[in-house]
Amino acid sequence: MYILVYLFTSVLFWIHGCCFNQKAYLHSVAFYNVENLFDTQNNPDTFDDDYTPEGRLHWNDILLDQKINQIAQVLSKVGRRETKRPPVIIGLVEVENRNVLELLIKHPLLKPYQYQIIHYESPDFRGIDVAFLYQKNHFTPSNHKAYKLDLVDSKSQAPRTTRDQLVVSGYLGNEELYFIINHWPSRRGGAKRSAPSRMKAARLHQKISDSLFRLQDEVRVVSMGDYNDNPTNKSIHYLTKQHQYHKLRFYNQMTPLFKKGIGSLAYNDQWFLFDQILTSPDWKKDSNLSIVGVNVYSPSFLRNPEGKYKGYPYRVQIKGDQLNGYSDHFPVYLLLAEKLNE
Repeated sequence: MYILVYLFTSVLFWIHGCCFNQKAYLHSVAFYNVENLFDTQNNPDTFDDDYTPEGRLHWNDILLDQKINQIAQVLSKVGRRETKRPPVIIGLVEVENRNVLELLIKHPLLKPYQYQIIHYESPDFRGIDVAFLYQKNHFTPSNHKAYKLDLVDSKSQAPRTTRDQLVVSGYLGNEELYFIINHWPSRRGGAKRSAPSRMKAARLHQKISDSLFRLQDEVRVVSMGDYNDNPTNKSIHYLTKQHQYHKLRFYNQMTPLFKKGIGSLAYNDQWFLFDQILTSPDWKKDSNLSIVGVNVYSPSFLRNPEGKYKGYPYRVQIKGDQLNGYSDHFPVYLLLAEKLNE
């Protein structure tokens, strides 16, 4: 197990039982399901009608500005206690398009960090996408690609559209990393009935990771996302168990937290840890990057302050031109230590 420590420049790490005293730079890598970050324009090809001025939610520029402000506030604070700055890399899901991402990175709380965007329009019927943000002074992308997940409706057998899996490779410092950003099919219709769709997502993920492994003997991969399953569910086990024909087996950084009852979203008075970070096992001992730990970011301002859902993630509530709440998910983040040359 990795032990989370709060250290900045001069650090003493205990990682997998191995101790070293080494000056290091601490980075955070975050994932956040931002819950329906839509602009106000109607897209005739998707079901975004609620998020228009004429729609059910009367979604207007005032509400959009408030939503951008709320999400920017959260992202500016994730991992800051440990690193003194926002995450160098951020995976996002439930964003409608590049327009809302541009608004987000230009927000005064995030603009100084010069975030750049990697984004593809996915075929999801709701019109929501996955995205990758990075601080250009710390991460240099080398390649990226969106992988389509083909699904079929269990009743009609008609094709069903969903989110892509986004793969980004690049360099954090001098170390090459691969990231897979996920938003797997939901539990709509029930967990059991929808499970085959998430298994199909898991198989696509494994196909992607196997292809990365074939590129080189040692590859460092960070997979993060809203998998709509817990660490103990079959789809996640598919990624973490040993396979005869699969080269790469992932380690789920979130399992120890889940065993302690920690979650990233709540439903019917039960906590779930759908938002997870998994890593490949090939983090070389001689690498300049080390995994320090993971956490769920759940400060009091992100929790519902009162009522039936007190303590739950403080999801968006719209009252006229006033927007309260942030998202129905908490962000999760990974800490990486980059050794500095003496």
